[in-house]
Amino acid sequence: MQKPVIIPWKGVWPTIAVDAFIAPNATIIGDVHIGSKASIWFNVVLRADVSYIRVGDRTNIQDGTIVHVSSKNGPTLIGNDVLIGHNAIIHGCTLEEGSFVGMSATVMDHAYVETDAMVAAGALLAPNKRVLKGQLWGGSPARFMRNLRDDELTGMKAGTAGYVTIGEEYRSVIDKIRS
Repeated sequence: MQKPVIIPWKGVWPTIAVDAFIAPNATIIGDVHIGSKASIWFNVVLRADVSYIRVGDRTNIQDGTIVHVSSKNGPTLIGNDVLIGHNAIIHGCTLEEGSFVGMSATVMDHAYVETDAMVAAGALLAPNKRVLKGQLWGGSPARFMRNLRDDELTGMKAGTAGYVTIGEEYRSVIDKIRS
């Protein structure tokens, strides 16, 4: 079975919590820290070459997503309990705890998504934009659409918990295949 591609950059190896799920074909490069019970899914790339990437506990980064850093002193900071949908591009920005980035969305350099905020599927959040707590932004370029409802916020938390569980299940299956 294939193993994730884990590559040091300039002598710095990624640091991955022992209970995180890393898909067999994920690629993780350089100064990346991945927290406890996080899940990095199939075909995800985390490339920390000109700055660093931090991924919090219980955060999930779904299939095909690219996480990179800005060459202008721009790390990518992803807090605890963050949901990132399939094929997103996360570049030199900050995603606070409990935030959500939808499928195929792009979050650019120095953009900031606060706690319990959402960037809709397909949105393009331009550099230096800030999505405030509880807001939904969508479109290209992304703009404020409305405040999130309580049921949506509850759903985001349930999604995080669900991905922790499924990540643990995948890790168990892959460990059995490898042994």
